[in-house]
Amino acid sequence: MTTSQRAVATVDLDHLYTLARELGTEAARLIRSGREAALRDVDTKSDPTDVVTAMDRACERLLRERISAARPDDGVHGEEHDELPGTSGVRWIIDPIDGTVNYLYGLNHCCVSIAVEVDGELVVGVVTTPAGEQFHARRGGGAFVDDLPLHPAQPPRVGLALVATGFGYLTERRAQQGQVVAALLPQVRDIRRLGSAALDLCNVAAGKVDAYYEWGTHIWDWAAGVVICREAGACVRLPADDEGLVVAAAPTVAGELHEILDGLISPEWGVPA
Repeated sequence: MTTSQRAVATVDLDHLYTLARELGTEAARLIRSGREAALRDVDTKSDPTDVVTAMDRACERLLRERISAARPDDGVHGEEHDELPGTSGVRWIIDPIDGTVNYLYGLNHCCVSIAVEVDGELVVGVVTTPAGEQFHARRGGGAFVDDLPLHPAQPPRVGLALVATGFGYLTERRAQQGQVVAALLPQVRDIRRLGSAALDLCNVAAGKVDAYYEWGTHIWDWAAGVVICREAGACVRLPADDEGLVVAAAPTVAGELHEILDGLISPEWGVPA
């Protein structure tokens, strides 16, 4: 047994899982009820197209307060505020609104993403939409949407795969991502760009799309969705560093898709090929 496995074994995963689900429900309720007020305070981050609303910040504050009250020794790593180091070996990774542009425009494809990591190992993932639909998983316990178990699709080959992806906000990166999509599109059934990495990963777990890939994301974008994908039985490939390539796919097409993507995505773009 590795050091990480021993650390996980000493933590009450059921407690972390239950708490994460409760926090996801509360946070999703907050962003649903506060959307109109949030839109009166919109700022930008890396680029004028990369927006953050007052609700992103308010939701993350709520989650940090709740985590601190319930588990004061845990660390918290979120998108909108500085990292809070912990001493327990447990770290919460939160994206208060994944799909902020969708949220801004009133599109439904957005969510609250909450993951829990123990000594560097992702063990809990919860993704909750404003409508209350909740995808959730804990290590070794399977993956679910509400009470229904999740399983990936089984396309026979990449040519019949529906593939989701996303685009960054920096102009140069978007141009590179456009080149990859243009080359990949003739080799798959179709492409979907829905606007939330966390929900794209959940859709792979649920068999609603056959695969998802993207580079330029951060750990808060994919951590919860990765736990859900793994527990559902999808194949997941994580980046070697922040903003690297993330791929999740049905097992029947994962190897073929990896080979195609490795041939399309240049190492000079900051992604291992």
